[in-house]
Amino acid sequence: MRIISGKARGTKLYTLEGTNTRPTLDRIKESLFNIIQNKLVNGTILDLFAGSGALALEALSRGAKKAILCDNNIKAIEIINKNIEKCHFEDRTNVVYKDYKKCIQNLNEKVDIVFIDPPYRLDISIDAIRKILEHEILKDDSLIILETDDEERELNELDKIENIEIKDLRRYGRVKLIFLNKKGM
Repeated sequence: MRIISGKARGTKLYTLEGTNTRPTLDRIKESLFNIIQNKLVNGTILDLFAGSGALALEALSRGAKKAILCDNNIKAIEIINKNIEKCHFEDRTNVVYKDYKKCIQNLNEKVDIVFIDPPYRLDISIDAIRKILEHEILKDDSLIILETDDEERELNELDKIENIEIKDLRRYGRVKLIFLNKKGM
């Protein structure tokens, strides 16, 4: 796993061992960042289930101003910190060792982009989106990007949330990216 583009291009990242995390594949990451590049520049990113931190670090490498990386696994936090240091982004990151609910609840700033990529088996993406809306951490034109392997389940649940709308949906084999923002934006 590596940073694909930008300031830290080519930097190889540390990863977590085992099957608890599932890094976003480079080809998917490249497509994702091509889609959001214009929104990314000078933005504040929240990587809610950061794992190794690869998505947030890619965003910083491509011009994001700041990234908040949240994970509740101490081994993930250790890897995130090593990757931040390796990419030299210490001054542009905030690492939060908390459950996603507490992270959202305690966030004292609004963000431009939220990455939601939890372990698929946990089925907590929709709850995370509800908490994000409840605690009003989004700017008016913010974007939420949800990575899933169960598009049908997520879309059915998203239909039940009044204040969110699907802007785009991309399929990459088993992986689906759902792009969301607040209704009316």
